[in-house]
Amino acid sequence: MIKKPNLLVLGIDSLWSEHMSLYGYGRLTTPHIDKFALGGAVFENHFSPSIPTTPGYASMLTGMDCFGTDIVALRHKGVLGNHVTTLAEILDKNGYLTTCIGFTGNPSARGFQTYLDYEAWGEYKAEKLNDVVIPELKRLAEADQPFFLFIRHMDPHSPYLPPQQYQRMFYGNNEFDPDNESLKQVYEFKPFADYFKSWFPDGCTDKEYINAQYDGAVTYMDACIQNIFTMIASLGIAEETLVIVTSDHGETLDEHDCYYDHHGLYECTLKVPLIFRFPGKVPAGKRYSTYSQIQDIMPTIIELLEIDTDIEFNGRSLKPLFRREERIPDTEFYLTECTWMRKHGWRTPEWKLIIALEPDFHFKPRVELYNLLKDPKELNNMAEQEPEIVAMLEGRMHAHIEKRERETGRMNPIYTNLDWHGHSTGPFQSSQQAYDTLYLGSRKVAQSLQNREVKK
Repeated sequence: MIKKPNLLVLGIDSLWSEHMSLYGYGRLTTPHIDKFALGGAVFENHFSPSIPTTPGYASMLTGMDCFGTDIVALRHKGVLGNHVTTLAEILDKNGYLTTCIGFTGNPSARGFQTYLDYEAWGEYKAEKLNDVVIPELKRLAEADQPFFLFIRHMDPHSPYLPPQQYQRMFYGNNEFDPDNESLKQVYEFKPFADYFKSWFPDGCTDKEYINAQYDGAVTYMDACIQNIFTMIASLGIAEETLVIVTSDHGETLDEHDCYYDHHGLYECTLKVPLIFRFPGKVPAGKRYSTYSQIQDIMPTIIELLEIDTDIEFNGRSLKPLFRREERIPDTEFYLTECTWMRKHGWRTPEWKLIIALEPDFHFKPRVELYNLLKDPKELNNMAEQEPEIVAMLEGRMHAHIEKRERETGRMNPIYTNLDWHGHSTGPFQSSQQAYDTLYLGSRKVAQSLQNREVKK
């Protein structure tokens, strides 16, 4: 009996594709992924339309949109509903060994046979992950069954604390210039200020230093992932393993006043990498400019692994492209975010509409409209100048909402997740609460910084 192919999915948290040299970034941040991708297919316009992590991975691992998963909030209440089936559950029924690493708290992690964790905060995150991944990869490769290994990388997720050799890779020595006040607004933004001060260098004034640390964290992650690629080759399983490299969402650095996080329905948060590599099944060296979405990943996997299922996915397989067949892309799609703000919107190749459903966290207008062709950085809000465009896009958005509500028999989850922030007085009661809840492991950052000083 011929053994079925293996599946390895690398979910790299907070990886904005525009900061990867693979996607044309001016800094050489991902040389190892760049080389690995030469053996596979790269999707250049891949989007995660419902942010952040919780809804993003729910779509990735079920093949459903946010209406299908019923998940939009970072702090989702309850479990993933039984109306959907996860990728791990399908592969388990098809004889796969299934392991997830660093993903145990996510609702869409349901169905894995083995759950492993690692120290995912502070420094050396990627190396700590490899310490868990490599032994598990060896164990799975030695088994008689095919395997599905899902790995959640926490570099370059903040805090951006790459090891020392990466800290000056993309920056000089003037982050403490008193005449540079580019971080002034960041320090004055009370909900995040305490968190940032816990890992920004004391007295740092230059936002470009923090931006460079993000790039350093990306490069550090890339170097550590090369160890995984090397192990796949040394175990002799490269030819029989489908490898996918992607992310749940991107990252906002100093853009749009959103400050080193992943909220705001801007391109930097929505646009993420997608790479498929599977010798003989996925063409090598191909780049596709067509639109794809995170919900397309699971149906593509199912078809590439030749798994039978009667599930009607919301996403659509990308495999026809690998066969040089026509695949008409979904060029317009619905957007949601439920992080520190609750918003939704509609994106077309030319326009993006964003509507706040609660007062904006950064005091921005309730309605934002951007011309993505003329203003790709989304700096000029055209909502007041183009009311007819706003009305047209809002009409398309609501028509889509009504259609999906009819199809699922449920109300749009962005309307029902009214207690998503955990209390009734707004996103935060204090800056300390923001600090405590911003990331579950943030209190470990201070200790990590102390360890850094000791090592120096």
